[in-house]
Amino acid sequence: MRVVIVTESFPPDVNGVAHCAWQTARHLALRGHEPLVVTPAGARGRPGEEHDAGPCPVLRVPSLPLPGYPQVRVALPSRRPAAALAAHRPDIVHLAGPFVLGARAMTAARRMGLPAVAVYQTDLGGYARTYLGTGEGAAWRRIRAVHRAADRTLAPSTAAVRDLAAHGVPRVRLWPRGVDSERFHPGRRDLELRRALAPGGELIVGYVGRLAPEKRVELLAPVCALPGVRLVIAGDGPHAGRLRAALPGARFLGTRTGDELARIFASLDVFVHPGPQETFCQTVQEAQASGVPVIAPAAGGPLDLVDHARTGLLVPPHDAEALRDAVLTLETAWKARTEYGRAGRAAVLARTWAVVGDQLLAHYAEVLAGWGGGSSGAGSGAGAVRCGAGPGREGPGPSGAGLFTARNRPPR
Repeated sequence: MRVVIVTESFPPDVNGVAHCAWQTARHLALRGHEPLVVTPAGARGRPGEEHDAGPCPVLRVPSLPLPGYPQVRVALPSRRPAAALAAHRPDIVHLAGPFVLGARAMTAARRMGLPAVAVYQTDLGGYARTYLGTGEGAAWRRIRAVHRAADRTLAPSTAAVRDLAAHGVPRVRLWPRGVDSERFHPGRRDLELRRALAPGGELIVGYVGRLAPEKRVELLAPVCALPGVRLVIAGDGPHAGRLRAALPGARFLGTRTGDELARIFASLDVFVHPGPQETFCQTVQEAQASGVPVIAPAAGGPLDLVDHARTGLLVPPHDAEALRDAVLTLETAWKARTEYGRAGRAAVLARTWAVVGDQLLAHYAEVLAGWGGGSSGAGSGAGAVRCGAGPGREGPGPSGAGLFTARNRPPR
């Protein structure tokens, strides 16, 4: 099967969209299919682009940096994506986080009579609200237009499925993300690294991810101020300077990837992610695979990933004091930390990229089976979900029921 993957981001970019697109291309190639990636080019001379060593050919189209966030590139108008579709003759078009380049590719696919699957990955409405203070409605109109034109939309979490349905996006199915539990493994815990990060034997609390407004990393200020706690931050982004000033006691490690990142994850005592706008939150899975207990907001993707008081703690979104109190509880609850870490790893062991990739191929097959030159409207096949909690449990809802509070502490 020939597949064109049109993605708004691809390695060497470091973000969830880029990583998922790379894993998708890799899985397709391993299964004997013929993927082609179309993505915005980075800045001229950026390492890693001149000789793409990825799992398949990559076509990079001209782009400009997003104002105020130069790490994000926006594709310029070009005939190259449509020409790539025509030349590759795909059986199906895969749109990863479509908004600019993906929207143009969706138009081209429809013009050529090609089926398309759109993968929803970014809360662009929330981004508009965060960065601009306005434009959320316009962002959702754009999302709705692109995804309505697709034969199927794949969402990474039940919260994302719910949001899309509420905004009028049809034919939405659940497609989660995989995790490399061989790379992210408790055995990578490094005592020498721990001594370097916390020479006084402090509890090491870590955040890994982009340093951007929507991640709300500044909410960790009360955690950073706790005696006996060392806050470690791995990542970069437009808010790096502000956060260094706001979190003076934290250790900032910059962007880390691969085995080095896995070593950092495994060397944490607690992983915390304060961002309330995550459609999935891949770093939560990577922490769990590393055997590290997780603290996260009860919103978005973490609702599917964190089983409260079993693999970690869920706290009310936007609540810095709740994050601090959750860390304080786990600081003294060594037994709970150990049990949460073990349970978290057990929960993700079956979520391999191979399993998730085969689920994607099942979605492709259903779309192709129902393809007739228009939206397939495929029914309740692979990945169909009800807009509720994750499989096998009800989980805490947005109201905050079942969240961490001072009265609901785990056993010590």
